[in-house]
Amino acid sequence: MRHNWLLFTVLTVILNFFAFDAHSQSYEIECLNVEQDGSQTLRVWGEGRNKVDAVEQAKKNAVDEILFHGVLKGNKGYNQRPIVTVVNARERYQEYFDSFFMDKGEYTNYVSMKDRRIGSTVKILGPTQVKCCITVRVLCPQLKAKLKADGIIK
Repeated sequence: MRHNWLLFTVLTVILNFFAFDAHSQSYEIECLNVEQDGSQTLRVWGEGRNKVDAVEQAKKNAVDEILFHGVLKGNKGYNQRPIVTVVNARERYQEYFDSFFMDKGEYTNYVSMKDRRIGSTVKILGPTQVKCCITVRVLCPQLKAKLKADGIIK
């Protein structure tokens, strides 16, 4: 009887593991707060081969969202337009943005983990990838000033 109970428990755990659909989660970037200085606190997802890569990708995703898409999800009143409103700006200034978003690139100067709280990082392990959800602050006014100085926006 004990053997059957153990077998049943192991099978239940295995089936629940495979039944979990990571794609059913919402991976949208969400604005949690807009600070008095204009910076935005975001809840953002990233994916990578390990936790470090996933966190770095999440930071890149946060800056990319602020620049090119705007943040549409979050508390009421936080919907923000994108900083770069030029059509196809990512393609038009591809060389600039490729170097901006490279690993340990310029984007790191505009993302802060200052608002991170203990237990705020969610990690989902997959067979070959790790997905992490983190809380970051994007320094929008400084980012906008940098893009103006570099001639990307007016």
